[in-house]
Amino acid sequence: MNPNQPRAPLHLLSCAAALPLAESIAKHLHVPLTRSREAWFACGEGKLEIAENIRGSDLYIVQAPVAPSDPRSLYDRTMMLLHAIEAAALADAQYITVVTPYFPCARQDKRKGRAREGISAGLLARCMQAAGARRVVALEIHNEAIGGMFDPAVCRLENVSLHQELSPWLVQEGLAGAWSGEPSRPPVVAAPDVGGLERARHYAENLGHSLAVISKVRDYGTENRVLRSTLIGDVAGRDVLLVDDIVDTAGSVVAACAELKEGGARDITVTCAHPVLSDPAWERLQTLADRARSEGWRFRLVGTTAVHHENPPDFYRSFDIAPLLARVIESVNHRGSITSAERPVKPPC
Repeated sequence: MNPNQPRAPLHLLSCAAALPLAESIAKHLHVPLTRSREAWFACGEGKLEIAENIRGSDLYIVQAPVAPSDPRSLYDRTMMLLHAIEAAALADAQYITVVTPYFPCARQDKRKGRAREGISAGLLARCMQAAGARRVVALEIHNEAIGGMFDPAVCRLENVSLHQELSPWLVQEGLAGAWSGEPSRPPVVAAPDVGGLERARHYAENLGHSLAVISKVRDYGTENRVLRSTLIGDVAGRDVLLVDDIVDTAGSVVAACAELKEGGARDITVTCAHPVLSDPAWERLQTLADRARSEGWRFRLVGTTAVHHENPPDFYRSFDIAPLLARVIESVNHRGSITSAERPVKPPC
């Protein structure tokens, strides 16, 4: 425990879509969830009511914009988050922190050469701080520049890194790759594009692996379309850990795995912070897993509980981020270090 005194009594509130994650965070913090109720009118309008006193509290609102089992849309859930923030502000919470591991619209962080479109990541940042948020906690945000879209005098973004927590777990679970038996053929960490190279480098340093990258040329006029790609690095005869932040329709992942296999890779494990997995992702990934099985190599996908998937297939593994987020929340509450909270807690000798 941080020896510093908490800045205010800690309260944890969950929007309905984030309940599995919020309940797990609450267990690690040893606090109950603040009672609340979501209401949806017939026309699609919604609201959130807080059912207990939170005046003067340090309140953390958990939301999951992507929730496959929830019938509402991402924009419905994002709007409900704004309702929750404003309800907390009007209920006189002293500090309001949003905990949204997947930051909505994070991929709409720039115009990409087209002038007549919005920068929706900035729009959501402004909406959150206007509603009353004073801090937003996100996990492996798509572009760290989104932090500059907030007014630091009003609201701050805390971008939590996953690699220090996830890397040892991958080793423990046998998911970080194995040596081929030849000293010159150790496992490789690969980035699916140049933009993810820094993220992959952290894993390579943690695991002691070498690094490769797939250089892509994208068609930004069409969603999820890659014109051509080039593998840079040696993966021949090596297991590969492919590190991404978001897997949506899985088209890029399947193409990257094909590129790696053409380069001579053995087993491939894909890891991502945000397993969005929109249709037709599961079908594409199952086809890839079936191909791997028929050809005698292994394909695995590691996601996190940032997105909750019920009854996933056997090639999918989920990493629980609740302990990490609980440490971050406790550090903020005690005015501690987020960087220190990102490191896993080592058991006593």
